[in-house]
Amino acid sequence: MRQPLPADLFDELCPSSLTPIRFGDKWAALVLRCLEDGPRRYSELRVPLRRVTPKALTHSLRSLERDGFVTRTVLPGPSPHVEYALTPLGRSLLEPLAAACRWAAEHFDELLDARESYETAHHP
Repeated sequence: MRQPLPADLFDELCPSSLTPIRFGDKWAALVLRCLEDGPRRYSELRVPLRRVTPKALTHSLRSLERDGFVTRTVLPGPSPHVEYALTPLGRSLLEPLAAACRWAAEHFDELLDARESYETAHHP
């Protein structure tokens, strides 16, 4: 059995949310990270991605599926459910994504300072 995804996987101070490199839409990189250890149900993804609206998460999952990074599998049974999993193409993004996350962690303070300076200058 897989370990559940931690609720604080992407807290507000997580450098992952500041990564300036986008893999698909705004939330795609975080979804890819959640699927790194194997298939997940939508409800499992909602735990660490609680800041993402259900509509935005659904859109992100559909976009990732359309682009060939994620598969969506309907599992039959007494209570059918859907699981999302990375494809080989999606797995190939994990290494560059990890590099982008390391970069964001190394430059976390600079990114925060730049955003704060921008907000101060443009929204006094």
